[in-house]
Amino acid sequence: MKSFSLGIIGLALTILSDFGGNVIRIMKNAIYLASQSPRRKEILQQLGLHSIVLPSDVDESVRAGEPPEAYVLRLAHEKALMCRQALLRDGKPMLPIVAADTTVCVDGAILGKPENEQDACNMLKSLSGRCHEVHTAVAVASADAIETALSTSHVEMAPLSDADILAYIASGEPYDKAGGYGIQGLAGIFIKSITGSYSGVMGLPIFETAQLLRNAGIELLKHE
Repeated sequence: MKSFSLGIIGLALTILSDFGGNVIRIMKNAIYLASQSPRRKEILQQLGLHSIVLPSDVDESVRAGEPPEAYVLRLAHEKALMCRQALLRDGKPMLPIVAADTTVCVDGAILGKPENEQDACNMLKSLSGRCHEVHTAVAVASADAIETALSTSHVEMAPLSDADILAYIASGEPYDKAGGYGIQGLAGIFIKSITGSYSGVMGLPIFETAQLLRNAGIELLKHE
């Protein structure tokens, strides 16, 4: 992909031309998103941002003795760093990069994305009728810095019957979500209460993300 920068990024229009000669116009509130999550892209759209999705294939293994908070902060930072290195290597225009990672924690155990039906069933049974924590870290990278922030929410799930669990798993919804459920989808009917950030439980806390974007020069509110 060839790039031509007109003026200062964030104040001017950047034009990207792909190998087929198509021109993509990116306005000043464009950012890179180091995630293929449609939920994160939707949240950024709420903020008036245009997201350019970049792949970020990092090793998501948990290190021995690593607390869940440190785990998500490390992964968010590594995703942002990987994308920034790729942009610099390929000579692409540098726009702010948003990366995030979410995990569910119950009894000190980190619950990632279920690998199969039995894994999803076990996760949902462990969350049924009790409270758990959802940790989401967000990182925003600029040309010379990476800042991170953490959002922790406490979520209470109603007791689930075996029939509830099997029906929810059959929907296919659990498989790409930490902890095996998505609060913005069918699983919303299981959630009794949240203390914290709803958007954080979805995968991208709006408050923390907005703060980091402001620090990176993205103005979300325009003052005439």
